[in-house]
Amino acid sequence: MKLPVTAVVINYQTPDLLEVAVRSFRRYYPMVPLLIVDNGSRDHSRQVIEQLIAEGHAAVRALWLPENIYHGPAMHRAMEAITTPYVYFFDSDTETRRGGFLEPMIAALEADPQAYGAGRIVEVDRRRGFRKAGGLPVLATPYLLLRRAFYFRLPPFIHHGLPTLQNFRAAEQAGYRLVSFPIETYVHHLGRGTAARYGYGLGWRSRLEYLLHRLGL
Repeated sequence: MKLPVTAVVINYQTPDLLEVAVRSFRRYYPMVPLLIVDNGSRDHSRQVIEQLIAEGHAAVRALWLPENIYHGPAMHRAMEAITTPYVYFFDSDTETRRGGFLEPMIAALEADPQAYGAGRIVEVDRRRGFRKAGGLPVLATPYLLLRRAFYFRLPPFIHHGLPTLQNFRAAEQAGYRLVSFPIETYVHHLGRGTAARYGYGLGWRSRLEYLLHRLGL
């Protein structure tokens, strides 16, 4: 059965992680279209991505960005580049360990006309995006499914420690709902795969935001 979804993964100079992420996803979903967005890598990522495209035949393609515009804006560019009703984002430091998750996630969104996305719901500070009990519900970014049409009614993903923050905040205000799904039981997330090597590119702003969060400001 053909699913109405495109999978997207962003890469910035982590070809070793990307190979695991892509091959493990395609082991379970070889027919789902997959878009690899390369964020201006200057290492051997191109050779690895071209090999993954060759292995995937028509199901895998790449979007080559000339420079690193960072994760959130790259996610936005992916949204502009695809046309399927649903988009499944997974990070390059994930490993899909079993299939059968896209079907119920899509079914949950199709059953609720106001559902925007499905995945693991976490709560964050509404202003800055740090984890906070009782805060704004958002989908964990390493693996999430979104209804593409709703995305373009909301603020785009941005360069931020939580690039979806403004988008999900506006989604809540618009009355859109998020569907909880235990995606983490299907997909393992290594954590900070790219950020551990290259940081977030936010400089002093990131440290200031964290300090203000700790101060409750």
